[in-house]
Amino acid sequence: MFRFMPRDEKFFDLFEDAAHNIQEAAAALKSMAESDGDYEAWWKQIEEFEHTGDRITHDLIRKLNQTFITPLDREDIHQLASRLDDVVDLIEAVATRMALYKIDRCTPEAKRLAVLIHESAEQILLAVKNLKDLKNILSHCVEINRLENIADQVSRDAIAALFTGGHDPVEIMKWKEIYETLETATDRCEDVADILERVVLKHA
Repeated sequence: MFRFMPRDEKFFDLFEDAAHNIQEAAAALKSMAESDGDYEAWWKQIEEFEHTGDRITHDLIRKLNQTFITPLDREDIHQLASRLDDVVDLIEAVATRMALYKIDRCTPEAKRLAVLIHESAEQILLAVKNLKDLKNILSHCVEINRLENIADQVSRDAIAALFTGGHDPVEIMKWKEIYETLETATDRCEDVADILERVVLKHA
C-alpha cells in the first residue's frame, strides 16, 4: 500500500541546499587559508554559512517529524542531516581558531588541508545532487575516502614537524589544534560518504 502513497520529495532539495552551503563554506575556508591576514573578516563570513547550515538542519528535522512517508529511511535522513551539519560546523571551527589565535599566515600544510576539505565538499555536493535517483553516488564516496586518507597523512606529518626545529611552545599548541580540526573536518566528510554509500546499498 505504501508504494502507491505520495512521498515528500522536499527532503532532496533540503539536502542539496545543505551540501551547497558546505561547498560555499569550504570555498571560503580555502580562500581564507590562501589570504594574508584579515582572518576575522573571513571567520565572520564562514560563521554565516554555519548559521545557514543550522537552519537547513532544523528544517530537515522538522520535516522529518511532520512527514509520514519519507523517500529514504527515517534514520538515514536524520543521520545524513546531522553529518552534513557537522561538516560546516568543523569548517567554522577551523576559521574560529585561525581568527582567535591571531594567525598571521597559514602554513603550506594548512593550505593543503583546506584544499582537501574544499575538494571533499565538492564531491559531497555532486553525490547529494544524485541522491533522488540514487545513481552515480558511489564514485564520489570513494573519492571522499581517498581525500580523507591524504588529509590524515598531511595532518600527521604537519604535527610531527611541529616538534622538530625548536618551535615556540605556544605556536605548537595553536597549530596542533588547527591541524587536528582541519583533519577532523575531512573525517566528517567521510562520515557523509559512508551514510550515502549505505543508502545506495540499501536501495540497490
